[in-house]
Amino acid sequence: MEKQELAALVALRRARDLMDREYARPLDVPTLAQHALMSPAHFSRSFKAAYGETPYGYLSTRRIERAMSMLRGGMSVTDACMAVGFSSLGSFSSRFTELLGEPPTSYAAREHPAVEAMPGCVAKATTRPRVPSRIREAAAASAA
Repeated sequence: MEKQELAALVALRRARDLMDREYARPLDVPTLAQHALMSPAHFSRSFKAAYGETPYGYLSTRRIERAMSMLRGGMSVTDACMAVGFSSLGSFSSRFTELLGEPPTSYAAREHPAVEAMPGCVAKATTRPRVPSRIREAAAASAA
């Protein structure tokens, strides 16, 4: 791997780490790009090429992941939505349903005994939302 490619990956990782740490903050592509020392357009293209999804897609998936944990802990859907940085309950519910195949109210209402019995690191990996196959298929088709 060339030095330039390695430097770009390090810069992208800095922005991704910012999203992982500060997921509840209002983060937009220009802010993330500035953190990665790239132009917004170059950052978006590079991020998608490196991680397989857009910066917004990655951030919203991380937010849903955190909200899942909050919902399992008994937090209300509205409170979880706001706590993870969504400004709209509708967009939160839509993204949650898109990623998990069930609305957040249904997820919160059912029991999660297996997840509660797991160590935190295992639960995080096991419950991580997956990018829906139709999004992966569309990305693969556009790359071909």
